[in-house]
Amino acid sequence: MTTSRAPSSALTQFVVASRYMPVYIALSVLIVVAFIWARPALSNVALSAIAPYGALLGITALGQMLVVMTGGIDLSTPATLTLAMVIMTGVGMQSDDRIGLAILVALGVAALIGLLNGILIGGLKLNALIVTLAVGQVVVGVINRYGRTFPVQSQAPAGWTQMTTNRILGISSVFWAGLLLTLLLMLGFRYTSIGRKFQAVGANPVASNVVGVRVNLNQILVYVVAAVFYAAAGLALAGLLRTPGVAVNNQYLLGPIAAVVIGGASLAGGLASSASTFVAAVFLTGLNQVMRTMGLGTAWQFVVFGLVIIGGMLVSGDRIIRAVEQLLRERRRSRPPDGRETRAETT
Repeated sequence: MTTSRAPSSALTQFVVASRYMPVYIALSVLIVVAFIWARPALSNVALSAIAPYGALLGITALGQMLVVMTGGIDLSTPATLTLAMVIMTGVGMQSDDRIGLAILVALGVAALIGLLNGILIGGLKLNALIVTLAVGQVVVGVINRYGRTFPVQSQAPAGWTQMTTNRILGISSVFWAGLLLTLLLMLGFRYTSIGRKFQAVGANPVASNVVGVRVNLNQILVYVVAAVFYAAAGLALAGLLRTPGVAVNNQYLLGPIAAVVIGGASLAGGLASSASTFVAAVFLTGLNQVMRTMGLGTAWQFVVFGLVIIGGMLVSGDRIIRAVEQLLRERRRSRPPDGRETRAETT
């Protein structure tokens, strides 16, 4: 009988985890650069200021990550987020008694937007890029029309502002909420059958369909969940800004996508890491703060931000895994046969 040595589980885990390493390296480099050239960006005041906005980008990026895992992309993100802000202002009517109603309406409307995206993309198999861009434009029209029904300088309810600006252990409550959502996604992917089926759909929809997983339903639901994440970020942003207005927050268009890519996900779909995506969002927010502290002009900030996104594409998760696998194959081929790879046993 001939038995072959099983591949090392530690090696397999390393290959899988290698796709998520660049974001942690990038964050470490950013900290070193800030320590040398922009030390004020590492002060407690600066970190406390960027924590909630890093979490907002992180929450939005988590929603985008779910869509990307299915091989799609969602360009209706900023419109859905802004509509939730406007609803908190309009439905809330500066009354603490209406906070709960405003939250339910915002999340419900966002779910309907996600459902529309999901049916058109997952059900009718239309192009995700075009559909979400078109739906986003429709939502922008709704925002402009609805925004005329109340004063421009209307504020979010004071109680909601207090909740979002409150600090727990010296850190923004919004940041803790972002960490909680990240943890829930991590646990859901790892320990629930729904999470494992969803990852299977993203990795191989054809095989998932063969074994009985309802791929279309998963693709529809993922846009609903993602839209709810965008709305949650919009609600929190309304409280942080106090007077949010109706201008569409277009900075949440490319930012979440960049965080997903830098976090190690592939735009072709498949596996992704909630933790790495959230860390990537914090990295991008910190990068923006460091550039401002260093006194870089707006033009250079756009240049650096674009280069970082390109760099994230160059070291994407799939490229890293292919490189690691190629390195291991070459190492295995170059190893001289010594008779220890296989062992014959006589019974």
